[in-house]
Amino acid sequence: MIKVGDELPAVTLSEYAEVEGDGCSLGPNPVDVRQAAAGKAIAVFAVPGAFTPTCSARHVPSYLQHHDALKAVGVDEIWCLSVNDAFVMGAWARDQKTAGRIRMLADGDAAFAKAVGLTLDLVGKGLGLRSTRYSMLVRNGRVAALNVEGPGKFEVSDGATLLAQAKG
Repeated sequence: MIKVGDELPAVTLSEYAEVEGDGCSLGPNPVDVRQAAAGKAIAVFAVPGAFTPTCSARHVPSYLQHHDALKAVGVDEIWCLSVNDAFVMGAWARDQKTAGRIRMLADGDAAFAKAVGLTLDLVGKGLGLRSTRYSMLVRNGRVAALNVEGPGKFEVSDGATLLAQAKG
């Protein structure tokens, strides 16, 4: 499992773009994790699945609620990762109204979750291999803080916890 001080893995995630922008086209666009994290402070949180109850009702809203405070203490970006495809993450971004505040990044084949050693096997529940619920503060591509939830828990990976760590 990834730990404080480790570098983020060299994997590519995917992000759905609603509008064409600098270097990105409409639809899914690749996001090279190491390149995207270079020189930045990033609040990363991962969820077992888009549109799932705790993820939609509590996890994403906790980061939306603390967005301005995280920015005020030097966090450049907030990333939400889930083992879903970019189209699902784009639809969830619209549903949660995250545009301009949280980057909703798809880890479609669980490459990131596997590389950091934080997978959750939900095959028996019909959901396949997913990501464990966690958060991490990343500074210049290296993990500065890591909060991994226990099974079925939502206690340490919320926006308030990561904000307190970013302040310290």
